[in-house]
Amino acid sequence: MTDATAGAARPRDVICLGRAAVDLYGQQLGGRFEDVQTFAKYLGGSSANVAFGLARLGLRSAMLTRVGDEPMGRFVRATLERAGVDVSHVATDPHRLTALVLLGIAGRDDFPHIFYRENCADMGLAADDFDAAYIGSSRMLAITGTHLSSESTAAAVMKAVRLARAQGTLVVFDIDYRPVLWGLAGAGDGANRFVASPEVTRRIAAILPECDLIVGTEEEIRIAGGHADTDTARAAIRDAGHATIVVKRGAAGCTIHPPTGEAIEVPGFPVEVLNTLGAGDAFLSGLLCGRLAGDDWRRAGALGNACGALVVSRHGCAPALPSRIELDEFLARAPDIRRPDRDARLVQLHDATTTRRPRDHLYVLAFDHRRQLEQLAGSVGAPVERITRFKSLVADAVERVAREVPWRDRIGVIVDERYGADVLSRMTHAGHWVGRAIEIPGSRPLELEPRNHSGLPLLSWPANQVIKCLVFYHPDDPLELRLAQEERVTELAQDARELGRELLLEVVASGRGHAVDDTTVARALRRFYNLGVRPAWWKLEPPTRSAWPRIQDLIMEYDPHCNGVLLLGLDAPEARLRAGFEHAAPFAICRGFAVGRSIFGQPAREWMRGTLTDEAVVDELANRYVRLAGLWRELRA
Repeated sequence: MTDATAGAARPRDVICLGRAAVDLYGQQLGGRFEDVQTFAKYLGGSSANVAFGLARLGLRSAMLTRVGDEPMGRFVRATLERAGVDVSHVATDPHRLTALVLLGIAGRDDFPHIFYRENCADMGLAADDFDAAYIGSSRMLAITGTHLSSESTAAAVMKAVRLARAQGTLVVFDIDYRPVLWGLAGAGDGANRFVASPEVTRRIAAILPECDLIVGTEEEIRIAGGHADTDTARAAIRDAGHATIVVKRGAAGCTIHPPTGEAIEVPGFPVEVLNTLGAGDAFLSGLLCGRLAGDDWRRAGALGNACGALVVSRHGCAPALPSRIELDEFLARAPDIRRPDRDARLVQLHDATTTRRPRDHLYVLAFDHRRQLEQLAGSVGAPVERITRFKSLVADAVERVAREVPWRDRIGVIVDERYGADVLSRMTHAGHWVGRAIEIPGSRPLELEPRNHSGLPLLSWPANQVIKCLVFYHPDDPLELRLAQEERVTELAQDARELGRELLLEVVASGRGHAVDDTTVARALRRFYNLGVRPAWWKLEPPTRSAWPRIQDLIMEYDPHCNGVLLLGLDAPEARLRAGFEHAAPFAICRGFAVGRSIFGQPAREWMRGTLTDEAVVDELANRYVRLAGLWRELRA
């Protein structure tokens, strides 16, 4: 294979041409596929998985495919884009649906899957979907065998390959042989990995002379080479061209056959296997990552094997793909890790570097208050139903601000379900950062809504809603109280991690009978970190300037990938908030605020009394919100 480090100045590292789909993974494991009740939705399709995996490893990957003009297609595009994949050439096909794959884990070595790909969008890829400039913008073009299965997509593949050869772009061929996708197996036989076919071999043979790298399992090598014996088939592939051939051997690792010289055996990593589906896509991501970085074949093969080992230990493919930080951690300790899915450090790194959606700054209007608004309504004789109406007006103010300010991407809200269910849906659909309250207001020890075992209720939340939990906690609380609170928070953090959800933990230590000094908050956070609680966000009372270094150093010590701290308000007047903002502004770990009553407290009282109209309260809330955001931006600048 030609030096993969060539062309480093090009704007893209790899263009992945081929399958892009939605994987629906059964969540009940170890039983018949017929008995699966619920499915988890992930990005799927071999090419999309590779593009996604490369982006997670820090490469500039791009996707060349089509998706349907429907929610599944938009999900594929958004998931790729969020990972950092260039989707400029993910076309929307107005006539075809995005492919779906249903997959199960029925037992050891039993992974049934059903492809729903009849006339699917990615098989609508056409030769006029790209040009020479696009193909030449990348160091590599990665293609798959599936797209040789129809005349139209084969024509698109061959055009891309010819352009790549002319532009000096390396061609990588993932054989990716699924008999069912060539019409050689029954529709329900998606797990079948090999059916001999002279026609498939003939079509593959046309592309072999153009390839720089060919990757496949032993079965795929046999279909590409047209022989029942793997070594004989590999020799036939070698005779056809100049490519380096990589044979994937599962748990045994891989064997790399350069055009000249001895074969290179790269051992695998002995981990316990949950799910082999997607391991090959992970392997190719790691292999290409290594080669593009200038690694030799042995090192690149080890990266590929390590990526595969991490993925086979987890549920799903795309969400299981590692970040580079996580991959390096695994490689440093691989001999001691048999269960990557249960290694605390790896689990924490995977969560921190792949599932969180970091923001530079957030300006959050928190109006998840329930008890305070119930008391306010009662004090003026207003029915509690008025609270729901008021929260809708707060949402009106947020939407007005979003239309008028240049920092729309920094807008956030925290809302509750009790009085804000419609607002939650509205803000989520609007694309704002949305935190959703889970605690029962005022509970101490902490209690959760709708029940303390939170995993199943959380499953019904939209995945992009952040779990917000307030705990009244002081590190000097009585032991029994402290242990009860810690147990509840620890269970919630575990549920959030297993479901891939972000957690915002709000810790309030003041007003609970113990003195609060410059060490109190840091002591509380250290205790939660020692329990394995690593929230994506902390929400804290404004610390003193002298307390901030302890807090920042502590977070960087335990979780350098933490999204940051948001400051709460506790109904403080703007002058006191300004002092808190001034103390926080020099510290990078503070990313903004999540303030409620300081913004809506007085307008809510006047509106509940009937002295402020709906329009006036929206005006007042919007002005206060913008003014507070402006204050933070001024001090931070």
